[in-house]
Amino acid sequence: MNREWLLNAALLAGLVVVPGWAVWADEPFTIMLATRAVIFALAAAGLNIALGLGGLVSLGHAVFFGIGGYAMGVLASHAQNYTPLYDGAFTIQGTKSMPVIWLAAAVTSGLAAWLIGVLSLRTSGAYFIMITLAFGQMAYFFAISWPAYGGEDGLSIYVRNGFPGLNTLDPIQFYGLCLAWLCLVLWGYARLRRSPFGLALDSARQVPDRVRAVGLDPRRLQLVALVLSGAVTGLAGALFADLNRFVSPSMLSWQMSGEIIVFVIIGGVARLFGPVAGAVFYVMMEHWLGGISDYWQIFLGLVLLAVVLFGRGGLIGMICGKGRPDA
Repeated sequence: MNREWLLNAALLAGLVVVPGWAVWADEPFTIMLATRAVIFALAAAGLNIALGLGGLVSLGHAVFFGIGGYAMGVLASHAQNYTPLYDGAFTIQGTKSMPVIWLAAAVTSGLAAWLIGVLSLRTSGAYFIMITLAFGQMAYFFAISWPAYGGEDGLSIYVRNGFPGLNTLDPIQFYGLCLAWLCLVLWGYARLRRSPFGLALDSARQVPDRVRAVGLDPRRLQLVALVLSGAVTGLAGALFADLNRFVSPSMLSWQMSGEIIVFVIIGGVARLFGPVAGAVFYVMMEHWLGGISDYWQIFLGLVLLAVVLFGRGGLIGMICGKGRPDA
């Protein structure tokens, strides 16, 4: 066991112990904060596939986050209004079933990531960043001008969607679903990083010419990583919309894309629990410092500056050293 493994275990234990204490102390707001942190960590874990493994700095990941949210909002709104989503040659009904909504969110976000990746991966560096930002702004303004689902006012869902055998209105049960998804994605990330695909993707990030020399296409590897990344981030968006029972164009904004990147950078790029550490730290600062000043993000900026200048491995790297990230 090394220090990073122990820190990862401590973070995971904290995600179990703190909400458990909140149930015992009857503090539902603490459970809500923990749920918010876990969902943000899930979104950041999705970005970590593209950024940490593929080296793709995307300023458009809020597209996938927002698409996942709107997938939930559209399906649930049609279910609560008892109107079909499509009524033509065949009928598509809305649904309040979480598994169906999660599947729809992941598939639509993955398809969007594929389309954006096919076009964006023709470039690299700053050009890739700007193209993903452009796609993000296009999606944001499309959502604003979509009056059928609330436009710039957003869309409210009055009843939380259901999961078989659980009462999702119980904060701790909904939190358990979100935590289970986060653990599953982190486990998948650890396996992916050590798989032949993960090793090839890491090589494509560092020495693309050598990857081409052995007959692999670096762009195709990065496209697959971006699709996986988009699907996971879309799933997080669906959970976030379900948590708030509300979806709005702000989920698609460039500020949201920036926040997701901040989670990864503060926690540690390519670190297994980097997204978790970054998201938890962000939510804690937002809660504690936000009650003191409306300008709490100034302090967040100072922390981010310190991490970039003095802790290239993020918070986890600063605590555990700058060695190779450990799963």
